[in-house]
Amino acid sequence: MAQPFPAIEPYRTRRLKVSDLHELYVEESGNPEGQPVVFVHGGPGGGVEPWHRQFFNPQKYRMVLFDQRGCGRSTPYAELRENTTWDLVADMEKIREALGIERWVVFGGSWGSTLGLSYAITHPQRCKALVLRGIFLLREAEIRWFYQEGASWVFPDAWEAYVEPIPEAERGDFVKAYYKRLTSPDPAVRRDAAKAWSIWEGSTSKLFPSPEMAARFGEDRFAEAFARIECHYFINRGFFDRDDLLLANAHKLRDIPGVIVQGRYDIVCPMRSAWDLHRAWPEAEFHAVADAGHAASEPGILSRLVDATERFATT
Repeated sequence: MAQPFPAIEPYRTRRLKVSDLHELYVEESGNPEGQPVVFVHGGPGGGVEPWHRQFFNPQKYRMVLFDQRGCGRSTPYAELRENTTWDLVADMEKIREALGIERWVVFGGSWGSTLGLSYAITHPQRCKALVLRGIFLLREAEIRWFYQEGASWVFPDAWEAYVEPIPEAERGDFVKAYYKRLTSPDPAVRRDAAKAWSIWEGSTSKLFPSPEMAARFGEDRFAEAFARIECHYFINRGFFDRDDLLLANAHKLRDIPGVIVQGRYDIVCPMRSAWDLHRAWPEAEFHAVADAGHAASEPGILSRLVDATERFATT
């Protein structure tokens, strides 16, 4: 089973102003002459972490990691204005151009798969390959499954804490109810809602639930951006003009080499979405990991992702 590469530090960091309001944190690691790869983090609103560099061989890859608008080290923090899927797609192009990269490998999981696919159908000529994990197509049914009813049947214990901040009268639409609180002028209301929203995802992301992951998701600062930005995207349906936008445009991926890695027991992003993408994009290699949930850190998923990056190191 493939293992992550050793931890490394960036050789260059920068701040890139992408609008009058937003400035992004961007880092480069590994080999400056290596295969360019852009790491697209999850959430939206999750931010990059040092261990994300360990999916890639540092001797073979020029790794580009960045914090998307409003999260991580990008500013302003937890900002919802000028923060849409298409703003982020444009930001990826601005990063590519600023770094003088002609084409790159696109690597993303969960929301990172959504944004990676959105980028690829918009700029297919810039993608050398796609490595995608925990597929999320941002369809209404997927949002309802995790935030309204479905996942609640598998994790009823964690669900109780998720619904607790919302009065009975508003429980017919949890996304709407949470959005109201996550955009409240009262910091305490925002904080409590953000923690409950984020802990729900942290509690359900692994095959074997991890209290440590739930606690990390519940940290005040992380939860603020994670919950606010996720809910902002989901109440706006990702700013897509149709529910099946990514599948309807999957034909644009046909000439891009790809690998799809999916945990069989992923509760956050159930395998149906990965299977639908596989059917729409049959040229991509598909791997269902039998003993895994959603998290990229689960051994079987991590191993398949490392195998994929090794495969595309010289594409």
